[in-house]
Amino acid sequence: MHTETMSPPLIPEKLGPFRSKRLPVVLAFLALAIWPGELGALTRGLMVDAYTQVAAFVATTLLLFYGVERLFKFELGAALRNAKGWQIPISALLGSTPGCGGAVVVVAAYTSGNVSFGAVVAALTATMGDAAFLLIAVRPDIAMIVLPLSLLVGVLTGFIVDKINKTDYRGNVAATCELAPRIGKTRLRDYAYVAVIIPGLILGASQLMQLDLEATYGRLLPITGLAGTALGLFVWSSSPVHAMTNAADGPLTRATEETSFIAIWVIGAYLVYDYVVTFTGLDLKDLFASVAPLLPLMGVLIGLVPGCGPQVLVTTLYVNGIIPFAALMGNAVSNDGDALFPAIALNPKAAVMATLYSTIPAMILAYGFYFLLPGFG
Repeated sequence: MHTETMSPPLIPEKLGPFRSKRLPVVLAFLALAIWPGELGALTRGLMVDAYTQVAAFVATTLLLFYGVERLFKFELGAALRNAKGWQIPISALLGSTPGCGGAVVVVAAYTSGNVSFGAVVAALTATMGDAAFLLIAVRPDIAMIVLPLSLLVGVLTGFIVDKINKTDYRGNVAATCELAPRIGKTRLRDYAYVAVIIPGLILGASQLMQLDLEATYGRLLPITGLAGTALGLFVWSSSPVHAMTNAADGPLTRATEETSFIAIWVIGAYLVYDYVVTFTGLDLKDLFASVAPLLPLMGVLIGLVPGCGPQVLVTTLYVNGIIPFAALMGNAVSNDGDALFPAIALNPKAAVMATLYSTIPAMILAYGFYFLLPGFG
């Protein structure tokens, strides 16, 4: 799938170019965590929850995914080109993979002439972006409904678009999947981050089994959660990577970088929600109930916003019982998460048109659930 382009330069083992923008965010998080009284205690508790409930599972999933990819050295671009009639289902399956990588691969394959435009629509319709990690970790029962349904809708939409769309959006773009800078050898921080994941995963699994974590593990819970959070903040603040890592880097590096990026948004969403509920006394459930008919539409429209943060916040509102399943489902189908940024960089026309196409099934599905199954989920 890759064209003849120069490999991105290796990034030396030092703070990356984005630290001036990211460091204030990290310092704000740290200040909130060490703040005396209820604010600091609440912040630390939420950081521990974000790590054990989401980040540890995200890192494990990415390690498995990138490990298998590296082991078998599978070339997705060539596979898609040779798939013929299976291009759209395979593209939708790639899109439904949590995170942004699969959808970006499909957009690059389209720009390189390997797949049809319907395959791009299928991938971006099926993807839920990084918000899928949060849903899988916190509500796996709902994820088992949302992700397969998004996959099915992506496949159907892709086939329909290929039938009705006659416009070629490729232009003269030279596509490459190597958008992200290459970091190079596995670093000490990567080994440290993965080492903390092991107890984090044990704690997260224990929580899913409804164990009393404080009684069972004692101080291991806050130590692991805060250590993992601190490492993630350091990795993110000193990283040159935006969301998607370079395919040439090792599985440990890629899992560390991408998990740290996702965890920042999860922590932010957790803090926003709990701060509002705890310190303002505002009843978000009653507030959103007053505009209930508009919530599915709002979910779909927020899905059009590029990036991971708004979509993670929508999922956070759902898992806390604030918005209905219909709004979550509409957002899941319409949103492309962080995939839209690199997709626009590779082929802006294809990316924008594909995400606009995805709003049609998103609206149908959202209001279908709202009117026909209002209490679902």
